[in-house]
Formats: sequence, structure tokens, C-alpha cells
Amino acid sequence: MIVYIIRRLFAAVLLLLVVSLATFAIFFVVPRLAGQTPEELAAQYVGRNPSHSEVIAVEKKLGFNKPILVQYGDFVKGIVVGSHYDSGNDDTYCPAPCFGYSFRDDQPVWPQMVARIPVTFSLAIGAAIIWLFGGVAVGVLSALRRGSFFDRSAMSIALAGVSLPIFFTGLVSLALFRDTLPIFPGAGNYVPFTQNPGLWFEDLVLPWITLAFLYAALYARITRAGMLETMNEDFIRTARAKGLIERQVVLKHGLRATLTPILTIFGLDLGLLVGGAVLTETTFSLPGLGQFAFLAIQDNDLPEIMGVTMLAAFFIIIANLIVDILYAVVDPRVRY
Repeated sequence: MIVYIIRRLFAAVLLLLVVSLATFAIFFVVPRLAGQTPEELAAQYVGRNPSHSEVIAVEKKLGFNKPILVQYGDFVKGIVVGSHYDSGNDDTYCPAPCFGYSFRDDQPVWPQMVARIPVTFSLAIGAAIIWLFGGVAVGVLSALRRGSFFDRSAMSIALAGVSLPIFFTGLVSLALFRDTLPIFPGAGNYVPFTQNPGLWFEDLVLPWITLAFLYAALYARITRAGMLETMNEDFIRTARAKGLIERQVVLKHGLRATLTPILTIFGLDLGLLVGGAVLTETTFSLPGLGQFAFLAIQDNDLPEIMGVTMLAAFFIIIANLIVDILYAVVDPRVRY
């Protein structure tokens, strides 16, 4: 088990390096291959109508006149231990993890992302709990009652949940449950948990349900298909022949064998959402990483886009690492 975990940790670190290389290549190497000069690249970091001396100063400060490999080394070094930006006239230190300074307000990118992480975590984890337990429970019941009214109704609702985009269900839920029927009047606001736990919960209930509806529908369909296949296996008949009660047969044997694909997609989905639920946060005006990324793209703020990209990749890799370790718990064969 320990050897398996060490292997997965090494693979996670290696994958993170690959992601950093790909991110650096997209923002710095590809423009150079397309014919953009270091001076033209530096002009994007200055603002509108910059003077030639300002562009040259930024080019030197950000190291665009250095070889590509040296620039990549500085990029990784900034993330790990911080970076010094020296233009000759001043020396600015950006503490680790350094993703540069925003085009909009010339502030470090990392502190701005840190301020928004609690919002995204609150949204993602709350919705994940709802969709995981709700979707799996509905899928198991539908499989055990195959062909019943409950099964057909649940799968019809699941089909609608998978088909409807989040910005549509989000706007409809806001119109119904905040504006027409003020059941959740605070939806669209965010109060930190440390400031008022009650308002924090009340304001996030509607975004949780709206986001969970999309994912729970998918999990219900996957769980149902897996349970229908598993409950016809020989080891299920053997468990029943031994005299086990039906609850033990379903939960200990049937559901456990179905959990592997669910864990796989759960790790991917949770990692993506923690990296920023762009559509949900934008629809409900939640000041999280998703909205931060949306505004950065609108403003063409490259340092902010790079920061969100790297942070989202980190969360996805960590989520998949946890899932790989849980595989060994759910299925002992994975250890070998």
C-alpha cells in the first residue's frame, strides 16, 4: 500500500510539471512560434499606448529577452520559491507562489485567488455532498426497482438534468425561488462562514441544489447501470446463498463493486469545480475562482488566467491522487 501511494505521489508531481510546461508553452512559446517578438509580448503587460522605453523596461523586467528554457526555469522558480522582477530602476519581489501581477490593478495574482478560494470551496464541497449521496441513492433504488414508476420518473428527471445547461437551470431557479417565490432571498450573495454561518448556508442552498442537480442526474444514471450489471453477477448470488440479508448484499457487495467508476468521475468533477465553477459562480454572482477566471478572460489578463489555470490543474491532480488512493480501499486488487 505504501509503495502504491509513493508511486502515485511521484506521478502527481511529474504530471504537475507537465501541466506547468504546457501552460508556459501556451502563453509564451506559441506566440513566439506565431511570429510575435519579445517586445510585442512585453507590450501586452504595459497597457494601452505604451512608450518604447516602457515596453523595453517590461521586456527586461519579465525576462522576455532571455532564452525560452531560462524563462521556463524562472516561471517554475517563481511558483516554488518566489521571483524578483528587476527592470534596472527597481527590484520587485513576488513571494511564492508567484503568478505575476494583474494587468487591471497591478496587484499580485496569488493573494487575489486566495481571497476567492473559500467561496469556490464552499460551493463545490456543498454541491458535491448533495450530488454524490443523492445521485448514488437514486441510482441504487432505481436499479433495485427496475421498471417501476419510481425508476422511470427518476431516470426521466435525470435525463432532463443531464441535458439542461447550468446557466439555464440557474437563471430559472433564481427567477422562481428568489424573485417570484422568495424562498431563498439571499441567493446571489455570499457571506463568509466565519462571519455568519446561518447566512452562509442560506445564501448557498440554491446554488448547491442547482449545481448538484446537473451532476446528481449523471451519477444516478451511472450508478443504476452499474448496479443492474453487478446484481446479476455470480458473487451476488453466492452472497445471497450464504444467507446474508439483502441490505448487506446490496451495500457491502453490490454497491462496493459499483463505486470504482463513480470515484473516477467524482475526482474529476470535484477537481474541476474546486478549480472554479465558472458558469455557476457567474450565474449566481459568487465571487469565487470561476468568476475570477471569467473576468480575467474578459479583460485579457494573462497573469490571472495563468494563475487560475495552474491552480485548477493542481486541484484536479490532487483530487485524482486521492481517488487513486481510495481505489486501494474500495478494491484491494489495485494495490498490486
